Amino acid sequence: MENQQIDNSSLSVTASPRLRFGIVGAGGIAQAYAQAFNESKCCDLVAVADVRIDAANALAEIVGGTAYSDYIQLADLELDALIVATPPSTHPEIACFFMERGIAVLCEKPLCLSVAEAERMIATAAENNVQFTMASKFRYCEDVIKAKGILTSGTLGEVVQFENAFTAKVDMSHRWNSNAEFSGGGVLIDNGTHSVDIIRYFMGGIDSVLVVDAGGTQGLAVDENVKMFAKTKGNITASVDLTW
Repeated sequence: MENQQIDNSSLSVTASPRLRFGIVGAGGIAQAYAQAFNESKCCDLVAVADVRIDAANALAEIVGGTAYSDYIQLADLELDALIVATPPSTHPEIACFFMERGIAVLCEKPLCLSVAEAERMIATAAENNVQFTMASKFRYCEDVIKAKGILTSGTLGEVVQFENAFTAKVDMSHRWNSNAEFSGGGVLIDNGTHSVDIIRYFMGGIDSVLVVDAGGTQGLAVDENVKMFAKTKGNITASVDLTW
């Protein structure tokens, strides 16, 4: 067969445009996002907003973005999506601001301080036809995915009870997570958010929940040691231990 040469100059490949993200909040969790964006092949973190401009500048330098002192300044940047990484008390205001402008929002957990606020955020997303979700990382962890695969395979047989422990000794006396004004509560709303998502990932929707506050040792004004029981729509009982 005669060799043929192809003139590559006539061929062109159109690369998909990289998604442009902004982030509001340059605290601890934002550092993890910065690492993820620097490794991403499809997304760029182009804008960082924080009332602490020094923190915004530091994070923006890591990702090659631009720093702002007010999230409102991000409204005209033609973003594809926005990450809300501030304390929960500020989530509804920030998330709705961007969703009303047609920008998709990924909101850190806990989502907000009340059911009414959550419903407002969900309604705003629907009204503006934008994607809106809360960050739930554990269902993307390799060991959790493998465990889900074992469960789905049927190897374990019929599951009737499920246990999850989300426990660690952490000094919460000086962290915003233990200030109900900012966080909405204690360990239940903070780490319990993860536990609820893990139950839903493995077992499906939750039908009912019972929570018992078991006291604590740090003298916090919020719950720091909780036992949670949940019953799924498939009549599986889940038991969760949560403690700081």
